[in-house]
Amino acid sequence: MSTDVDIEPALELLRRCGAEAMEHPGGTLLAHLLRVRQQLAAWGARPELQLAGLCHAFYGTDGFASALLPLERRAELVAAIGAEAEGIVYFYGACERATTYREPGAYRDRFTGEDRHPTPQEQRDFAELTAANELDLALVDEEFRRKHGAGLLELYTRMRPALSPAAWQACVEVLRGEGRTATA
Repeated sequence: MSTDVDIEPALELLRRCGAEAMEHPGGTLLAHLLRVRQQLAAWGARPELQLAGLCHAFYGTDGFASALLPLERRAELVAAIGAEAEGIVYFYGACERATTYREPGAYRDRFTGEDRHPTPQEQRDFAELTAANELDLALVDEEFRRKHGAGLLELYTRMRPALSPAAWQACVEVLRGEGRTATA
């Protein structure tokens, strides 16, 4: 697990943009983002993916409309986490889930409407970040896990080639109900 990731510039920007005051399952958005980064670190993710995990909600997502920054201010996030990590954040936030979830390997940018085929690295980053994000929700919200667990396990089964062994194992444990909840 990499522990040498400097998250302070990202935390400062998250706080300035109101992430610690925004409600989210399991507490605040900031608490959720910190747990996602921590999960990615536990799976051995490289620093850029960990930073993207911490900042994945900056532009909102197809499932979480609240954006912390408009796209016109992407340079601020680049300054805090670097261009590669910000690129992962953009890719994740821009993903039109219906397209990608239906057919892993397909991708539609919800901001531009552009269709393209992600690179293998983009597919791996997207799969790992998606798993860390959704598993956090499943761990802190029993109702979410009951309602979406089977569908998510089906999704991660399709994404399995892009998931690390640690991420896949966590998906199986949490979504089959073998994992602990945050309140357990």
